Amino acid sequence: MKSFFLRKIGIDLGTANTLVFVPGQGIVVNEPSVVAISLLENKVLAVGNEAKEMLGRTPDTIVAKQPLRDGAIADYRVTEAMIRYFLNKVSGRVRFFRPEVVISIPAGITSTERRAVIDAAMKAGAKAAYVVKEPILAAIGAGIPIHTAQGNMIINIGGGTSEIAIISLGGVVAAHSARVGGNRIDQAISDYIKRKYSLAIGDRTAEEIKVQIGSAMAQVKEDYMEVRGRDLMGGLPKTVNLSSNEVTEAIQDELREIINVIKQVLQETPPELASDIMDKGMVLSGGTAQLRHLDQLISKTINVPCYVADDAAFCVAKGTGIVLENLDVYKRTIMLAK
Repeated sequence: MKSFFLRKIGIDLGTANTLVFVPGQGIVVNEPSVVAISLLENKVLAVGNEAKEMLGRTPDTIVAKQPLRDGAIADYRVTEAMIRYFLNKVSGRVRFFRPEVVISIPAGITSTERRAVIDAAMKAGAKAAYVVKEPILAAIGAGIPIHTAQGNMIINIGGGTSEIAIISLGGVVAAHSARVGGNRIDQAISDYIKRKYSLAIGDRTAEEIKVQIGSAMAQVKEDYMEVRGRDLMGGLPKTVNLSSNEVTEAIQDELREIINVIKQVLQETPPELASDIMDKGMVLSGGTAQLRHLDQLISKTINVPCYVADDAAFCVAKGTGIVLENLDVYKRTIMLAK
């Protein structure tokens, strides 16, 4: 996988996962955005999959951190270490060229946070770092023709944030971010099980429940899953049988929050573009877009068709790839460069 001659690398810097795209090779890395740090020596011990294995299982001297929280950089030094790790992973520690790097950033990011991402990439070994707003990359990756004079709506729901944007002529016309995504949905499932069954479960178990039986709408034919955790009353291990409709009930508030932001963006959309969206529908991307029946719930609530993009979880990463292959075109239009 390593190549000392890589000149261009795309990074989808997500709250939950980081994906690395290399032109001609596609997505070469898809690992959790987690860094394990030794508190005694204050140094990075592991990144990605290896660090995620440590989540919830570390001794007091080791802490597993997610450097991005709610789509923003919560820890600059750890983010830099993570970017360096991913660059080294795909291009080796010895490089003949310092690569040009395109990185996705949330639409609502501040200029200080944007500068922090660029600086982190430069320090990690990039020759030049460009940051592009996540909804634009998601739209490009989903195959939406962003440069046409028509309104296109993208709903990108990741681990930390939901980003909703109306794009026309290559730019964002109206956009809002909600700090709600897959992680908040996992937390809601965990809280519900704690309330209803007095059972404590870990983050990874909550995520498994969401993936296996999670649904945005109640079903007539329910799915069930055995959930193991620690009984809060007796402190001993316990198993409960959870239904998909219980999961639906648990995550209603989070889904309502996402739908309210979609409504807010539509209310700010110029009438001409709003009619385009009525015709073409809204496109769902991001890992959480794969929650069952989420597209149906959004269509039903807003009365506008809603579709899940192909390879929804990889739209942003694929977008970085398309931008990299046409760098000169995009440099002039959508990029924010150092």
